[in-house]
Amino acid sequence: MSAWDPAASALLDLLPQTGRGPKRGGIFALWLTLRVAQDLVADPSQERTHRRRVQALERRLSSLTMPPPLRRALAAAVAQLREARRESVPQVLSQLVAPAKENGGTEAGDALARAAKEARLAVR
Repeated sequence: MSAWDPAASALLDLLPQTGRGPKRGGIFALWLTLRVAQDLVADPSQERTHRRRVQALERRLSSLTMPPPLRRALAAAVAQLREARRESVPQVLSQLVAPAKENGGTEAGDALARAAKEARLAVR
């Protein structure tokens, strides 16, 4: 997976279209989480680096304003990412699709679904 794959780019494209507030914070949080998950798929051998990324992600997510259902879904995703298992990334991303659609709209959900599909292919 490249650094600027279509799924991550789609989430970034939604940011300027979204007004300030919880919805925008949620899309940004989804993008941050997606990037950490993609990095784990791309290079699972860097366990220490991954742990640092997850810790940084947790700190950043704690300061963002977002709807409670999305906050809960992201907390569960981060807990799973903390285990640093490359094979779990497609499931983590798939579980974020519904909250992403609810918070960010169909485009955000579709971006996460596309990322989950790409992750499934990458971990085979």
